[in-house]
Amino acid sequence: MFHRMTVAALIASVALTGLFTASTALARAGEAPTAAQPDKKKIRIGVTVPAADHGWTAGVGWWAKRAMKLYPDIDWIYSTAPGPEKQIADIEDMLTKGIDGLVILCTESAPLTPIAKKVHEKGVFIVNVDRGFLEPVADIFLEGDNKAFGRKSAQFVAERMKAEGKTNLVILTGIPCTVDTDRVTAAKEVIAQYPEIKILDTQPAFWNREKGLQVMENMLSKHRKIDAVWAQDDDIALGAIQAIKEAGREKQMWVFGGAGMKDVIKMVMDKDPMVPGNITYPPSMIAAGIHQAVSVLRDGNRKAVMEFMPHHLMMDVELITPDNAKHFYFADSVY
Repeated sequence: MFHRMTVAALIASVALTGLFTASTALARAGEAPTAAQPDKKKIRIGVTVPAADHGWTAGVGWWAKRAMKLYPDIDWIYSTAPGPEKQIADIEDMLTKGIDGLVILCTESAPLTPIAKKVHEKGVFIVNVDRGFLEPVADIFLEGDNKAFGRKSAQFVAERMKAEGKTNLVILTGIPCTVDTDRVTAAKEVIAQYPEIKILDTQPAFWNREKGLQVMENMLSKHRKIDAVWAQDDDIALGAIQAIKEAGREKQMWVFGGAGMKDVIKMVMDKDPMVPGNITYPPSMIAAGIHQAVSVLRDGNRKAVMEFMPHHLMMDVELITPDNAKHFYFADSVY
């Protein structure tokens, strides 16, 4: 009797336990949607760069897109602009959409500084790449060493001209911005140490091949004897070379560009007499800027991360000559 009652009690107990477990599970299942943590808000980062009006900025866009693909958990807003007005409008639109961060390579420095200040005052984290603002607005400023760019390239030009007994130099400058100012100022400081070298003319070519062609045509018509051209940029250099060849004066002068375009590096490798050297300035720096923005913002620890993050990062530049050009030539590169 006792045994049967015990067995019956055990069966009832198991049944009750099963019923309790099942009902609890159902209750929990019903509560799950309200008890679960809400989805974490995606970080939204805007990336704005100059439109691909020449090779280097085409490289910037290519690298930016590659970098953004590495972070599918980020909500990206990407834009390109041919000039300051469009870029300012793009940034205003990004601000309306609610960005947490902004990675920007300015079309021009001066016009973009006020909008950058406005964005920063709204609490947006800013990574400024290459062309700096006129005021210290950015949280992180990543640039190539443009003073070294100007100094090293001008040293090469001046030494070669001295060795050849050449004296007449023309200078083609870029877009008005901190990059151009740093390069040209540093270059002229070096050339000033060679009193035998005369700077015949300095004109802007806006880092553009067509402008390089037009400006060089003007210089060729103005100056009967030019020995060398410091073009500061490979797109300018290619435009200048075209003008020189069309004028039939390719044996009279050579051109030094810059930034490491693969077509120009190939000319250095092949010892083209018109292109004796080059200097690096990789467009991949935009990808490094994008990575910096993600690393600071993605975990919500912006303040703590910025306690040890450098606010100014500078990439060195390297002189390219026929002896080392093969190390800088990548046939499959977009630039």
